Amino acid sequence: MTENTTDNTTPTPTPTAGQRLGYVLGRTLPAEFHDWVIGDTTGPGATRRYATRCLIPLVPVLAVLLLIPGPWIIRIGMVLLLFLPFVYFLLALKNIYLRHRLVSHGLDPHLLNAHKQRRLDQEQASYESRYRSAP
Repeated sequence: MTENTTDNTTPTPTPTAGQRLGYVLGRTLPAEFHDWVIGDTTGPGATRRYATRCLIPLVPVLAVLLLIPGPWIIRIGMVLLLFLPFVYFLLALKNIYLRHRLVSHGLDPHLLNAHKQRRLDQEQASYESRYRSAP
């Protein structure tokens, strides 16, 4: 018995470490990585990846603020005064940044809402099939 191990789907190419670093720093990737960019900005975990990429550069700044001499309450207050508004605006501007990321790669910015729109369409179809049956 032999199994057919041929797969008709081709794996999505992933960027190298140097290309990923450039991508994180704001550079655009070649067109061959467009599927990867779509998955990165709209796929599962996109918000987590976005927040992680933005918060990592803030960690050294917060660590330095904790080293300033003085009472702990003052040091923690300085960190919170910087961290809380940063996280608030980070999450508030998430869609704008991810939409910009798609546009800068020459992709349709409406891809960002495709999953949400697909779910809403399914809910509407389910509702109409239940409650708006033809007479």
